Amino acid sequence: MNKVKTGVIGVGHLGRFHALNYAQIPDADLVGVYDSDRKRAEHVAGEAQTRAFDSIDSLLEEVDGVSIAVPTDHHHAVASKVLTKGIPCLVEKPIAQNIAEADSLIQLAAANNTIIQVGHIERFNPAFRALAGFSLAPLFIESHRLAPFNPRGTEVSVVLDLMIHDIDIVLHLVNHPVKSIDASGVAVVSDTIDIANARIHFENGTVANLTASRISQKKMRKMRMFQKDTYVTVDFLQKISEVYKLDEPAKESDMVLGEIGVGDNKKTVVYHRPEIPQGDGLFTELQTFINAIRGKDKKGVPGEAARSALDIAINILKQMEN
Repeated sequence: MNKVKTGVIGVGHLGRFHALNYAQIPDADLVGVYDSDRKRAEHVAGEAQTRAFDSIDSLLEEVDGVSIAVPTDHHHAVASKVLTKGIPCLVEKPIAQNIAEADSLIQLAAANNTIIQVGHIERFNPAFRALAGFSLAPLFIESHRLAPFNPRGTEVSVVLDLMIHDIDIVLHLVNHPVKSIDASGVAVVSDTIDIANARIHFENGTVANLTASRISQKKMRKMRMFQKDTYVTVDFLQKISEVYKLDEPAKESDMVLGEIGVGDNKKTVVYHRPEIPQGDGLFTELQTFINAIRGKDKKGVPGEAARSALDIAINILKQMEN
């Protein structure tokens, strides 16, 4: 089967990694890259052993699909150009600046019978994928996504820069309408919100407490989930998942930590550490996008899911303003 001809529009910090990963994916043929900074495009093209194109239009003439990793305020304009030509695209998160732009891109993809996926990369994190075999129905979720300050990305708030990753994961897990949101945040070293906390209440009773900061001393990307008889931790940074269950051991690798209760109410506390699958998040995300272009599967994050995450993020920001 012929390789899928791919390209990358915008090869800054994230786009460069898209190009380098496409260059390593057996099913992909990285045709070239484009960036408004010609020197940067040529540098990344050299690293990925491909071509630097002079325009987006000339690149689109030769590809089957593209990644779009330009600044968020350019997502709509660039993705619209791509989708209008019927070319599948993977847009970095968030999908757009606002809901109107997100809806426009989703409608354009449908009208031109093509694909729009969005780079919510944590869905593809090996630590999260390791939980695929577990039944997850969390009643309480707590996440901390912390990072040292970096001027890159401060054109948007920490909610759109970092917290939106956890918003997407939470919406994917809970799959119930949001009932209410309580949020607070402050701008410390930039002109947008640098540290934020949001408490999301769902109609099924689930509560998610999310904290994001880009002014921390060290990195942290952890999520804890509590559900009936089960406690799950996911370390997205260290790529480790752990499951604690009140149950009998199911595998030889399960460790019995003790018992709680007495008599008929006695339960065994079992610890399980799932095996982490191979492949990092971005590589898996791009491979999934290529599979979607070929019609093999549709496991990527669709525009509609990214729109939902953006909608919650915008509502969180509105709560902060109030």
